[in-house]
Amino acid sequence: MFKRLITSALVFGMAAIAPPVAAQNCAPRDVVVERLSKSFGERLSSAGLQPMRPVSVIVEIWSSAETGSFTVLFSHPNGMSCLIASGQDYFTIGEPDLPPDPAS
Repeated sequence: MFKRLITSALVFGMAAIAPPVAAQNCAPRDVVVERLSKSFGERLSSAGLQPMRPVSVIVEIWSSAETGSFTVLFSHPNGMSCLIASGQDYFTIGEPDLPPDPAS
């Protein structure tokens, strides 16, 4: 019994501290952008900075008004982009309401 308990603790402990698996849907940004443009007719619709550690990434939304398809990417400073999500029936709502500028 004690042997099973120690073995289980070691296995779960190693799984808990293991480094995250590298994303399998990543490629150089220029390759991803070319594929989205040529294969799906998508163009950059919006983007924003996502602060992460150790470095921040740019979250990009690519979409096509003709097909309604969209793709969400994380673009890293090293030039790699990773596919986060994709789908159909993309629509826009309009400009977001921004909080008032505290400096004014």
